[in-house]
Amino acid sequence: MRKLLCVMITCFSTLLHAQDFKQYPMWNEALPMEQRVNDLVSRLTLEEKVGQMLNAAPAIPRLGIPAYEWWNEILHGVARTPYKTTVYPQAIGMAATWDTSSLKLMARYSGLEGRAINNLAVAEGKTKDRYKGLTYWTPNINIFRDPRWGRGQETYGEDPFLTAKLGAAFVRGLQGDDPTYLLAAACAKHYAVHSGPEPTRHTDNINPDTYDLWDTYLPAFKELVVNAKVAGVMCAYNALNSQPCCANDLLMNDILRNQWKFTGYVTSDCWAIDDFVKNHKTHKDVASAAADAVFHGTDVECGTSVYRSLVDAVKRGIISETQLNVSLSRLFTIRYRLGMFDAPSKVKYAQVPASTLEAPEHKEHALKLAQQSIVLLKNQNQLLPLSKNLKRIAVVGPNADNRLAMLGNYNGFPSRIVSVLDGIRDKVGAQTEIIYEPGVNYASDILFTPDNDAAFYSYNNKQGIQASYFNNENLEGAPVYQTVVSDINFIYPEGQLPAPGVNSRHFSIRFATSFTSAKDSTYTWQMEGDEGYRIFMNDSLVLKDWNAQPGIRTFKWKAQKGKTYKMVLEYWQNEDAARIRMQKGTYQKADLGSIANRAANADVIVFVGGISPELEGEQMPVNVQGFDGGDRTTVMLPSVQTELLKQLKATGKPVVFVMLTGSAIATPWEQENIPAILNAWYGGQSGGTAVADVLFGDYNPAGRLPVTFYKSDEGLPGFKDYNMQGHTYRYFKGAVLYPFGYGLSYTSFNYAPLRMPKIATRGSSITVETEVKNSGNRDGEEVVQLYIAYLNAKGKAPIRALKGFQRIALKKGESRKIRFVLTPEQLSLVNDKGEMYQPAGALLISVGGGQPAVKLEGVSKVSWGTLMIK
Repeated sequence: MRKLLCVMITCFSTLLHAQDFKQYPMWNEALPMEQRVNDLVSRLTLEEKVGQMLNAAPAIPRLGIPAYEWWNEILHGVARTPYKTTVYPQAIGMAATWDTSSLKLMARYSGLEGRAINNLAVAEGKTKDRYKGLTYWTPNINIFRDPRWGRGQETYGEDPFLTAKLGAAFVRGLQGDDPTYLLAAACAKHYAVHSGPEPTRHTDNINPDTYDLWDTYLPAFKELVVNAKVAGVMCAYNALNSQPCCANDLLMNDILRNQWKFTGYVTSDCWAIDDFVKNHKTHKDVASAAADAVFHGTDVECGTSVYRSLVDAVKRGIISETQLNVSLSRLFTIRYRLGMFDAPSKVKYAQVPASTLEAPEHKEHALKLAQQSIVLLKNQNQLLPLSKNLKRIAVVGPNADNRLAMLGNYNGFPSRIVSVLDGIRDKVGAQTEIIYEPGVNYASDILFTPDNDAAFYSYNNKQGIQASYFNNENLEGAPVYQTVVSDINFIYPEGQLPAPGVNSRHFSIRFATSFTSAKDSTYTWQMEGDEGYRIFMNDSLVLKDWNAQPGIRTFKWKAQKGKTYKMVLEYWQNEDAARIRMQKGTYQKADLGSIANRAANADVIVFVGGISPELEGEQMPVNVQGFDGGDRTTVMLPSVQTELLKQLKATGKPVVFVMLTGSAIATPWEQENIPAILNAWYGGQSGGTAVADVLFGDYNPAGRLPVTFYKSDEGLPGFKDYNMQGHTYRYFKGAVLYPFGYGLSYTSFNYAPLRMPKIATRGSSITVETEVKNSGNRDGEEVVQLYIAYLNAKGKAPIRALKGFQRIALKKGESRKIRFVLTPEQLSLVNDKGEMYQPAGALLISVGGGQPAVKLEGVSKVSWGTLMIK
């Protein structure tokens, strides 16, 4: 009886609290935020505290705390949501704009779309859903140290100064300008010294010297933490100096919290804490791993649930509950700053409507950024721009009509994606005939040609294939959705719902059909799936890849005339994006000569090649020559594309080469033999329109390379070599194909001599001025770049270093005065202890349209001067 009475009292107490939790100080909007946060944390049980330190933080109904998912993405537009969103160029493409204002506006527009999605989630009670929250794990400000790194496309390039300025602009745009509330919360990642290789990222132990750490790997993080006030930081998978980054004394305690005074939150990269025990083997068990990560200020664990062991760690005395409170205070401070505990009427951004998604001004800006990102690498005899009155244009190549290549990785999905082929067709209209030839695959001349014979398949005596969806990975229970499809070729982007009522993750599908062979024949199918699949013929298992291996599988089936065969494909998906494809067809070797002969009938040939985010990216299961695990094994353009370009050039018709890529590609033959070359990156939803605008002269290109394009693999240090000597323009001493900062225009610019002091004292700022004139016959934009070379440095120093840039627009004949103010910090170097100092002696300062001493045709002349530091 006493036990029953206690239960009744407990239930009554819980109900009472559920009714009046709004009376707690944590909900009082008139109180200081810190007091409200402290009150909230004080009311949590140990188990509740630990739950709030996972990326999927559960609801706490007794306190009115809603569930929250910390894991959200917004690299170049809101990514992986069920909604259509604006997709801007991939980050490396936006870096090629060298335009902080454009990047800041893009981040603001993306933040507004993210708010609209979150407002819908709040209204629908779906705050626990991934990719609908407001804490975005972006930007990626790692240095693109090596061109073979597959995730380099997510960065702002190889230079610390450019990365810092662009990253800071992104943070300021995304987080907004309200003094109380964040529009959204940015997160600087991956902290630190993280840039491949992808296959070994969970086990790598990086040991950079102190000079490289402070000269190259930390400046962008310092800028975002100290000056841009980024809300979050993500610690990396790898170890630094034998300590995992998420439990690293130097990175986390000394630099981030003590030196930089960071008060925001830190999240682990997903599954990084699990690596302590499984891969780095630095901790004996998950409890000690979790406790050590928290000791070092890692507030959220993503991916696994190692942090659940913190309950046991507290009870065992490994860590105190007070230490957890420190992390919880940081986490809830972010949520309060996002307005999650205040009335929507009070929160400026809580009113953003769903109509903000793909707003007209957002789509216009996506086109502008795509235009700004395009780099004109070569334009011999002014082949470009092309006339819009050509009778016939051949558009050839694996990227010509590839819409997925426009999206890069960590992407959303817009209502329309414009391929290069689409853009050219839209531009020239019906009066111009377009000859389209995909030609070859990215790295092979063997093409699989689907026959697209929909009538081949039938289900219950009707044409098609039945697709049954299950909300589990094992095809268990009744399907939650069924439909009939004509073929199996589906891509389910991460966060997108595969079908009505179906989970975006942890689902499975059964495709069932039959076919009757009209003759004795051997049929060929090409099969690809992400997590796992198996195929049955007449109830017999004929192909099993239940833990999918990299690449495409082929299977064949001998069929007898008039016989009917039952065919079933079962597929399961766990995390991330999903792809399931089964196509019947034939393999054929591309006839390069025939392709060139058909293209020879055109007035001009536009070859659209390069590579694809299906080949380079995060830890990808890719089995293609030249690529490994998402990285590249060579910087060379795949040879099959060069061979096709040789055939196209032999036609005698002018050839334009348009590259889509997220990284630097070596094209030595093309530079020598193809008259016009554009680099268009992964241009976002309007990438094809932007390419056409440049090809036909409606936009004068002014993109500049944020990375060095090397001539070949020769001279590149080993991929795992994190010593900066020999890496990037700052330390590579060999000749390159296209240097960092390079890009041409349809007009020309002249620079007046520099106006600057001849002598300066240490600790003082200096002003550098010049005048830029558009001396050509077209309006255009120029990216004015300032570099410093340290002529008398006795210790380590870069060959030269970018210290200022401005993107400006000038009418033909127009001049403008340009002014740079260089601070003592910008005039300083780093010593071997990681300390900044100003070397005495001469500094060579250059201002122009690129690095000094670049001799490629069409580059603006550079003005320079010498400054003596005393």
